[in-house]
Amino acid sequence: MAKAMYDRQFKWLVKRVNETLDTKQKRQHFIGVLDIAGFEIFDFNGFEQLCINFTNEKLQQFFNHHMFVLEQEEYKREGIDWEFIDFGLDLQACIELIEKPMGVLSIN
Repeated sequence: MAKAMYDRQFKWLVKRVNETLDTKQKRQHFIGVLDIAGFEIFDFNGFEQLCINFTNEKLQQFFNHHMFVLEQEEYKREGIDWEFIDFGLDLQACIELIEKPMGVLSIN
């Protein structure tokens, strides 16, 4: 029941956001959500929260790579004087623990 309520509420929210942002121009309908905080720490994390945190971390790494790392590579190609900043792979070890063969998702 809770999942059905969440589903309906989320669809309602998406509809409201789309109506509010409607410009009558041709476009795609979607909401992009990015939580760049990574894994959250709670007293108790259920499987659903683990999946949310995992997805957030994957999105954060994707975002960082495309917005920062690739941009810095473009600066280098264009000859812009720039000191490279290493954004690292913050929680790559946790991501691998979850998604690699014999990881949490494969043995669940």
